[in-house]
Amino acid sequence: MHISQLLPKVDLHVHLDGSLRPDTVMAIAEAEGIPLPAGNEAELIPYMQVDEDCRSLPEYLSKFEFTTRFLQSGAALERVAFETLEQAAAHQCRYIEVRFAPQLHRLGGLRAEEAVHYVIEGMKRAERQFDIQGRAIAICMRNHDRADNLEVIEAAAKYAGRGVGAVDLAGNEAAYPPELFRDVFALAHKRGLPVTIHAGEAAGAENIYEAVKNLGASRIGHGVRLRERPDILKMMLERHIPLEMCPVSNIQTKAVADWSVYPIREYFDVGLHVTLNTDNPSVSATDISREYRIAAEKFGFTDRELAAIVRNGARAAFLEETDKRALLKRIDAELMALGL
Repeated sequence: MHISQLLPKVDLHVHLDGSLRPDTVMAIAEAEGIPLPAGNEAELIPYMQVDEDCRSLPEYLSKFEFTTRFLQSGAALERVAFETLEQAAAHQCRYIEVRFAPQLHRLGGLRAEEAVHYVIEGMKRAERQFDIQGRAIAICMRNHDRADNLEVIEAAAKYAGRGVGAVDLAGNEAAYPPELFRDVFALAHKRGLPVTIHAGEAAGAENIYEAVKNLGASRIGHGVRLRERPDILKMMLERHIPLEMCPVSNIQTKAVADWSVYPIREYFDVGLHVTLNTDNPSVSATDISREYRIAAEKFGFTDRELAAIVRNGARAAFLEETDKRALLKRIDAELMALGL
């Protein structure tokens, strides 16, 4: 058995609408009367999953137009949140942060705050049943107007410390630079909410600078283009800001051309706080064990280095201090039991 299976792990960057299983889509479709383009699970997969031949970010993102149709009720949100933790727990994932955009789940009449509530309920039910702990991250969308995004911040704030760990900004990074959202994230800080921002994925390293300096991000989603600006990389090092890296998805979305230029080894070696994550387990056909195995196979990460990445993830968790100390203690004990 590869060490990637045995390691206790942390997944800080997982999208709810990228975590639906085909059988769940079929069950929700039947329960809610949603027409399906296919009659069985195997035929559904091309609608909700990309393969190695994925040509672009738009092709990748088209899968979410399909999956979000099945996430418009409280019952569906609760179920998929539960299953996201269930699937992660099967891979020795001890802690997970599940992110979603409340405004994308309102076609059935839910309010933003209710969407947050149901996701947290599903996560709590999974915590009771499986050996895993989780927090939700509420996403503001770049293509949404200011009022919608401020509403997301307020909805998240109601659940701060009660299931919500942070807020995020996602969507078309190239078309909507982070500086457009300074006031939205100023409200997040006013409400005491930590911030992570998707940046340096579909646009340049200057977006990482803006996200950290002016949006107050304490973590960065992806950040693959950070190396384009050594000065900004230096800032990230000095501020100890973790990167939520998602190798399989970054290759599929063409955030990088291919594995030979994927910067995870370079970032790790210079001392950046690299973390390994799945992004969209179902859409990318990946899991947290696979991400660790790929890091070992393609970039020569040793068992000890993989253990260091796990510890980076635990340290970067958007958890209350007492819970974070307990998580770190547990991860340390399990890694030490493996001789790491």
